[in-house]
Amino acid sequence: GSNPVAKGVNGNQLADCPSSPNCISSTAQSEDKFYPHLTYQGTTEQAKHKLMEVLNAYPGAEIANNGDHYIHAQFTTAIMRFTDDAEFLILEDGIQVRSASRVGYSDLGKNRKRMDEIRESFEPCCE
Repeated sequence: GSNPVAKGVNGNQLADCPSSPNCISSTAQSEDKFYPHLTYQGTTEQAKHKLMEVLNAYPGAEIANNGDHYIHAQFTTAIMRFTDDAEFLILEDGIQVRSASRVGYSDLGKNRKRMDEIRESFEPCCE
């Protein structure tokens, strides 16, 4: 069965966000949902390796799908046990990201805050 929460890759980019505010994406058209892609030096393989290390070390993270250039990670929040889905598309000019909450309407900035933490651990990559 297909997993509707992870939108996957369409062409060479991740999906845009829905109208609800609990989503950020590197491909989002609206400014409030836009999140800049992660940057790196080195090869896509090096970038993916480093990103996997960062995700595996992140509390509450579980890798749901690990493809050649695509990673889908699920994050379960500690208190309410809500699940957020983060997707990463590793391209030569950077890593596109998309992160969205499965339930609710507003995420109180949680997806953006988590992605900031992931960026902090990931960049600078990869010498």
